[in-house]
Amino acid sequence: MEEVKIGRVYRHFKGNYYFVENVAYDSETKERMVVYKTLYPREDGRSIWVRPEKMFLEEIPERPDNITGQKTRFILVNDLEKDYTKK
Repeated sequence: MEEVKIGRVYRHFKGNYYFVENVAYDSETKERMVVYKTLYPREDGRSIWVRPEKMFLEEIPERPDNITGQKTRFILVNDLEKDYTKK
């Protein structure tokens, strides 16, 4: 299985960008957890998130809110040229 790259930017299939801060481990299961933060302002002020690495990198089924057309939940990006969240 691919591993998340710490210190890199990923795009969610809904178009927003996130910075991977680190990888943590669940104290009970030892499962790898991705610690990441938003690269956009949120109205609720929440900016730091944690998600299992398997879920972070998983393939997603076809769905109408996949505005980027990507096959996985998050994808590593090398540039931020396109803002998918702008209508």
